[in-house]
Amino acid sequence: MQRELSSILQSGIKDPRVAPWTSVVAVEVAPDLKTSKAYISVLGDEKAQEDTIKGLQSAEGYIRRELARTLNMRNTPEIRFVLDQSIEYGVNMSKKIDEVTRDLKE
Repeated sequence: MQRELSSILQSGIKDPRVAPWTSVVAVEVAPDLKTSKAYISVLGDEKAQEDTIKGLQSAEGYIRRELARTLNMRNTPEIRFVLDQSIEYGVNMSKKIDEVTRDLKE
């Protein structure tokens, strides 16, 4: 489901609110296949992240239709988009580590 959701986001979403550097980090599907959480990472500022989540929420119907078309599942789960900031956190920590090591070398 994560792979299909990623390909739909890359090729099918025409909403200008959805940032071009949007990726699906993980997807959790409930055991009854009724609901799912899609963890989304957006490269950009807070406004771009909020706009992307709003754009994805408004396109949920289209995304579910595309998933139903490509995946052979009895039920296509309802998708809840959750902003995942772990990649951004990792990049910031890496920058801070680089700064500290640079200061130690000087």
